[in-house]
Amino acid sequence: MADIIETAVNAGTFNTLVEAIKATDLVDILKSPGPYTVFAPTDEAFNKLPEGVTLDALLQDNHKLKRILTYHVAFGDVRAEDLMQIEEAETVEGSVVAVESASGSIKVNNANILQSDILTDNGVIHVIDAVLIPGLVAAE
Repeated sequence: MADIIETAVNAGTFNTLVEAIKATDLVDILKSPGPYTVFAPTDEAFNKLPEGVTLDALLQDNHKLKRILTYHVAFGDVRAEDLMQIEEAETVEGSVVAVESASGSIKVNNANILQSDILTDNGVIHVIDAVLIPGLVAAE
């Protein structure tokens, strides 16, 4: 089984996420044994960044980009079944994301989980339709 990075590369829908991870030197963390849970925004999700936030600007601000990316990673192997039973998850960035489930669908903050439980050898990936922005970064 492939690790989180290899799985994201092979999927072909996370090119922007993989580019950002490489730009911030987070590859080693996401290749480590983990386990980690990654809320992975699709390339399309990066095209819908909030007003005033651009990928080019983020790629120039390594600190802010790293905070945003680590806000998409939670410790442990947290599957959809687990997400339906919790209201928040602590992220590697240090703050928490809100988790909401209703009628079989799951939201993380304002992002919908489009596909859940993509298993890797060092964790699990959940595909989301929006980029999660931690509160402090959004205010900067």
